[in-house]
Amino acid sequence: VTCVEVVEAYVERIKEVNPLINAVVKDRFEEALQEARQVDQLLSEAPDDDYLEEKFPLLGVPITVKEAFSLHGMPNTSGLVNRRNVIATSDATVVSWLKQAGAIPLGVTNCSELCMWFESSNKVYGRTNNPYDLQRIVGGSSGGEGGGLAAACSVIGVGSDIGGSIRMPAFFNGVFGHKPTTGVVPNDGQFPNARGVRTSFLCTGPMCRYAEDLELMLRVMAGPGANKLKLNEKVSLEKIKFLCMDHDGGSVFVSPVDKEILQAQKKVVEHLESELGVQVQRVAIHKMKYSFQIWSAMMSSKDSDGQEAQLFSDLLGDHGKPVWPLWELLKWLLGMSSHTLPAIALGLTEKLMKLNPGGNAKLVSMGKSLQEEMEALLGQDGVLLYPSHPTTAPRHHSPICMPFNFAYTAIFNVLGLPVTQCPLGLSSEGLPLGIQLVAASYNDHLTLAVAQYLEKAFGGWVLPGKV
Repeated sequence: VTCVEVVEAYVERIKEVNPLINAVVKDRFEEALQEARQVDQLLSEAPDDDYLEEKFPLLGVPITVKEAFSLHGMPNTSGLVNRRNVIATSDATVVSWLKQAGAIPLGVTNCSELCMWFESSNKVYGRTNNPYDLQRIVGGSSGGEGGGLAAACSVIGVGSDIGGSIRMPAFFNGVFGHKPTTGVVPNDGQFPNARGVRTSFLCTGPMCRYAEDLELMLRVMAGPGANKLKLNEKVSLEKIKFLCMDHDGGSVFVSPVDKEILQAQKKVVEHLESELGVQVQRVAIHKMKYSFQIWSAMMSSKDSDGQEAQLFSDLLGDHGKPVWPLWELLKWLLGMSSHTLPAIALGLTEKLMKLNPGGNAKLVSMGKSLQEEMEALLGQDGVLLYPSHPTTAPRHHSPICMPFNFAYTAIFNVLGLPVTQCPLGLSSEGLPLGIQLVAASYNDHLTLAVAQYLEKAFGGWVLPGKV
């Protein structure tokens, strides 16, 4: 098959499904086809396939990129109305490395306003719909990426994650996503980028339909840092110490975990025990009950140099006039605000967080002790099974009623641990189920190996509409 044929097939697919799901918000089909012709030319002239595979591991592979990342010639608004004319003049580091590895970007995908909410909807591009049920959300903030991959608009894609922004969309859309160990994959070239303490929590990572692509993408995206992630180490699944936790312990801020999600997790435990002969150890980590509070406090804490975290309301203004959240709320009620309600609400809650510095300090110290506890518990050979979210993909707008459910993913950002989101088939309503696989820092190879194993056992990605 020629590269041009592959790219044409994906272009046709996007044209077919995008009017329904609105995942790809700006395409570069002409440029992609031109790049595909160059790949075919290179293949016809190159004498040695092995050389090409080593130099260009992703040669001719169509990809999509979250719109928050710079992709030369494409918009880079992050759903913010006053950035609607911003066009990227360069590539984000990871985008550049993927292109150098031979990947062909087809376009950019939707996200939530400023990447800080788990429904991908904004006043620039509108709302993205879940391909399994158009009345449901794709998650956020890398929601266009999750929905687009699930609907087969591309094979692999670039996401970023500061509270679950790779893993929630991967879960809601039944694909794979990986939040790497903190500080390995470069975050440069995305808007907004993390500042201060948040640079330790934001992670850029791969999203894809097939588990085997996670490792290949991660190698490319980590560049020289890939060695730290032990991706060359052979993993013996029978020697992994498996741990399992069914829920966070009953936080008052978060919904109880759905029966079907618990059932799917139970099936994984039973499968591991019967097929691998391992003993999955049940754990109850008390501090996980405070996941949301710990994440919030650590997100707004000062870094080691005493630098304050950047205010979300400043980001909303984007180098212009600061945005007053209360004033924006009044304007929103009159249908006159250019911001989404979740963004305004986040600006308001941020102000409230500042009112309790003592409580925040206590929570930050609880977060640090939870991190030590998790690292010790997991060690160099442990993988924790943990729910991805309390519910399957919610209906549009409903997250505003349960805004803290993202705590199930967010806690691992502040703990800095690598997590792979793995699909586990569909619920009785035909919505994706899944699980988070968590390891200690720099043990990404363990969660990726388990994801590949579970894909074979539970079927991985299921084409939407295929009942």
